[in-house]
Amino acid sequence: MIEQELLNRISLDPKVMVGKPTIKGTRLTVEYILNLLAHGATVAEILEEYEGLVEADIRACLLFASRPLDVKMV
Repeated sequence: MIEQELLNRISLDPKVMVGKPTIKGTRLTVEYILNLLAHGATVAEILEEYEGLVEADIRACLLFASRPLDVKMV
């Protein structure tokens, strides 16, 4: 899956979760998914807990979060 396809899985809507980036069609924020991963949850555990999510949703969260870090130092 190309990067833009992954990023299209993330939604920014001021009416949903106060405008935080969420997985499209859900109220699950990128921040929440990253927090689960940081605290040791596996992708399989997250997918099992949140019916309807797919692995690409988790990868989209990781890619979205990495974007601000992709700044070239001069």
